[in-house]
Amino acid sequence: MTQLVELQAALPKFRDAGIKLYAVSYDEPAALDDFARHHNITYPLLSDLGSKVIDRFGIRNRFVTEEQVPYYGIPFPGTYLVDESGVVTAKFFHRNIAHRHSSESVIDSALGAILVGDDEPQAAAEDDGIRVTAAYHGGGGQIKSGALREVVVRFELAAGLHIYGPPVPAGMVATTVRVSGPPGLHVGQTQAPPSHPFSLPGVDAELQVWDGRVDFVVPVYVDDRIASMVESVRDEAITLKVQVEYQACSEESCRIPQRKVLTVRVPLAPQVGNVLAGRLAGTVATTMSSRRYLRRMIWRGWLRSPFRGLRYLLRLSGDIRRGPAGGSKR
Repeated sequence: MTQLVELQAALPKFRDAGIKLYAVSYDEPAALDDFARHHNITYPLLSDLGSKVIDRFGIRNRFVTEEQVPYYGIPFPGTYLVDESGVVTAKFFHRNIAHRHSSESVIDSALGAILVGDDEPQAAAEDDGIRVTAAYHGGGGQIKSGALREVVVRFELAAGLHIYGPPVPAGMVATTVRVSGPPGLHVGQTQAPPSHPFSLPGVDAELQVWDGRVDFVVPVYVDDRIASMVESVRDEAITLKVQVEYQACSEESCRIPQRKVLTVRVPLAPQVGNVLAGRLAGTVATTMSSRRYLRRMIWRGWLRSPFRGLRYLLRLSGDIRRGPAGGSKR
């Protein structure tokens, strides 16, 4: 639900990038139409009732069993980028339904550049011809449980300066980026852009360097200890600590190695739901009621399930509590 709302909020960014947006789900057309009206969704929501197109693309979530109503037929959460010729140019897929790339990262992939917005939480430091910026990128600059975001560390180096990539000779410092935060923050491996070879007088080994504008990307997401769909939000924001080490040099000389710590305060996004709203802090209401559509999905599951009566209802109750990421273990 919140993913579709998030895409709508980013629709102007997609349009500015020349990207048309479509969403495909296994929900019935009436449910999608109702959702679009209640949430002011203006891009097309396509119904794949029976998951026929999902199966043709081979993206049905195979970990969800036929008895797991109402989740059977759900795809792995993901996004395709398709060019004007119909060729898939990029794919973003994950097993966990909550792990979705932000709209901003999809647009970045299409354009081949990271577009950090001025409205995204960030901090910067200056150092004589060098500017280092750490920005929380994606999701409108807000944290949402499970959603994948990025910490972008950008170096802007004056002409004639460079920083080193590993490996470096003894006594020199390679560029490193480390992100940390409160318990519940998960940090992925730093992704560095391609470097280029550089020869330094007096050093036999060929070195690897970056110059100009350089972006390092660190994937991050949070779990229920920070932002939860079933518990009250404890804080309105969290603080990320971004530690950067580097050594800048010119062709003539090297500077003293630097270590900078940038702190970025990132707000938590409210969860959206008509069941949670009003009961838990950090939730906002949706005016749509999905009960009748849920009843229809349960009935369709009843017709195809090998179980009947109380046994079916007990399984159904457990599956709804666990959600689609709860697995198929019995």
